Amino acid sequence: MDLSLTQKRFLNEWMEFLKIPSVSADPAYKNDVKTAAEWVNNALQKAGCKHTEIIETPGHPIVYGEYKVDPNLPTILVYGHYDVQPPDPIELWDSPPFEPVIKTTEIHPEGAVFARGACDDKGQVFMHVKALEVMLSEGAIDCNIKFMIEGEEEVGSDNLEDFVRNNNEKLKCDVILISDTGMISKTQPSISTGLRGLSYMEVIVTGPNRDLHSGLYGGSVANPINILCEMIAKLHDENRKITIPGFYDRVEELSQEERNEMAKAPFDLEEFKSSIGINAVQGEEGYSNEERRTIRPTLDVNGIWGGYTGEGAKTVIASKAHAKISMRLVPGQEWNEISDLFTTYFKSLAPEGVTVEVEKHHGGYAYVTPTETIGYQAAHKAYLETFGIPPIPSRGGGSIPIVPMFEKELGVKSILMGFGLDSDAIHSPNEHYGLFNFFKGIDTIPNFYRHYVALYNEK
Repeated sequence: MDLSLTQKRFLNEWMEFLKIPSVSADPAYKNDVKTAAEWVNNALQKAGCKHTEIIETPGHPIVYGEYKVDPNLPTILVYGHYDVQPPDPIELWDSPPFEPVIKTTEIHPEGAVFARGACDDKGQVFMHVKALEVMLSEGAIDCNIKFMIEGEEEVGSDNLEDFVRNNNEKLKCDVILISDTGMISKTQPSISTGLRGLSYMEVIVTGPNRDLHSGLYGGSVANPINILCEMIAKLHDENRKITIPGFYDRVEELSQEERNEMAKAPFDLEEFKSSIGINAVQGEEGYSNEERRTIRPTLDVNGIWGGYTGEGAKTVIASKAHAKISMRLVPGQEWNEISDLFTTYFKSLAPEGVTVEVEKHHGGYAYVTPTETIGYQAAHKAYLETFGIPPIPSRGGGSIPIVPMFEKELGVKSILMGFGLDSDAIHSPNEHYGLFNFFKGIDTIPNFYRHYVALYNEK
């Protein structure tokens, strides 16, 4: 891919950003997270923000920046995050996660940057920073732009809601612009019109007061690991429906017409299976693969451990067994209620001989954005102009719990303009983001502002 001098500079700066191991989940990286906040603050200043600040929270800092033109003009608030997922398991990376490298792939023959955070969300956040720089280099901007870049998204954004609630005037805007989602393909852009909610739980099953010799005690006491596996297996029935009583009571069912519209999005099941190395898909009976990933609630074990997991053998019955479990929720489901339903049901599955603890980590609501707003229409026009093909509205399977919170606290809609691909391996080893996608984002974002201002003035 032939790059201009400016594009080469943008690429080099982006790779410097990726070298900072801003892992918010691990206290060992606290100083690195702070360094990343300072880096973002400096980047906003260099791009042309007239005011920036690093705002401390009880957790990791929030970076705020603004380019104000005229209070009578529309204001767009850009949200993103500079923190990243832990890189584990390190041994599965083909190159060090915080030493970004450019490699070609079948999907990205022009090259992609491999590093933790390349796509989620440093690459996509940095597109917005550079889009501001591009717009200022080309002339006047006919709107006000604010940036709110946080450092706790990957751990639940625990302090963001208080910040937003206490800074309504500072964050006052007409629409929120977010690039933390993806699109269908490099040739078929799409706009995310919905996100699933989330309930994240941790469970501990405890049996004996210490690890026991499996020869002396095996067969006579409840084994917490065995019991935990049996309890987890009971969370789904033979049709892959979740068995928690009341779990589906508030689920909003889409009409067949809506499902038919969703099915128009291009999707190749064989390509999907091949991309993740499986020979068959599995999920709730009665729904397509894409519906299972987007409009249906799910329950998955994200981690399970206990006993001896080191090299060689150690014959023990573990005292404790642990699991982390997440539930993706759909419109209508209230995450605190679902968390309570899970707690009650999971504890009821425990036999005598063990005790069960359930901890609620964090969660959030599902979100649906209407397509008739001027924000959505501006995004549609922006993609059409850049890609030469209309974007398809699509529901996303992931969760961004702060999006419904923004609407509640600020009273405005969010537009989800993502440029990532399913193949980018976010949250996984070898995360990457294509150069094509990165630079297409920088080209498309200024178009959004221009079309938004035009539609706003027509109101």
